Amino acid sequence: MNPADARIVAALDLTSLGEDDTPAAIQSLCSKAAASAVRPAAVCVYPEHIVTAHAALDGAGASEIAVATVVNFPDGANNPGRAFSETRRALAAGADEIDLVFSWRAYVAGDRESGPLIVQRCKEACGSRPLKAIIETGELGDPLLIREVCLAALDAGADFVKTSTGRSRVGATPEAAQAILECLRERGRGGFKASGGIRTLAQARVYFELAERICGTGWATPAKFRIGSSSMLGQEQGQ
Repeated sequence: MNPADARIVAALDLTSLGEDDTPAAIQSLCSKAAASAVRPAAVCVYPEHIVTAHAALDGAGASEIAVATVVNFPDGANNPGRAFSETRRALAAGADEIDLVFSWRAYVAGDRESGPLIVQRCKEACGSRPLKAIIETGELGDPLLIREVCLAALDAGADFVKTSTGRSRVGATPEAAQAILECLRERGRGGFKASGGIRTLAQARVYFELAERICGTGWATPAKFRIGSSSMLGQEQGQ
């Protein structure tokens, strides 16, 4: 594996968010992560599978792999109480990272307060644990609107800005990624997660190279850069 691909795999959030996920499926996901020559940054599962994922990773000697989960997902409801409650429960169950859907519909409709408030309250609950704000760039469309929502999420305390839930008709795109990465460079803080439709290393390389070009060579480490995918791991080994 070349060094750039190794860095991409190390930044992977290996994801399983199927409505029919079983404990056995999550155990298999974690076994795959633990067995990788380069281990991913995290596995991302529904909140009900957090305990199972931690147990599987610990049992495989891979406790350094974080367990991420999703809240306010996938709809991005305009309900701060719901998002905060889901975040607290996920953290209590052992989540290491939270991927929160920003209330983008309400924002587009003119409510500029609820989305940032949800991010702020959930970040307060997370403390030092990373909070990734999903802004559903495929639905926002306009790069200027993507930029506006990205800055709102960052200024409210988000540690990462993530492109998509993977449920939208349009997932990650290089154009949306560029808008987000330019915001991160301007603010001098925050990380980027590309998610939605990324299935191959070749697709992931586009976002890795873009991040390195905009934010600087060496910037795209797991502390600042993630790729969300359910099918990419193993390709570097020809699997």
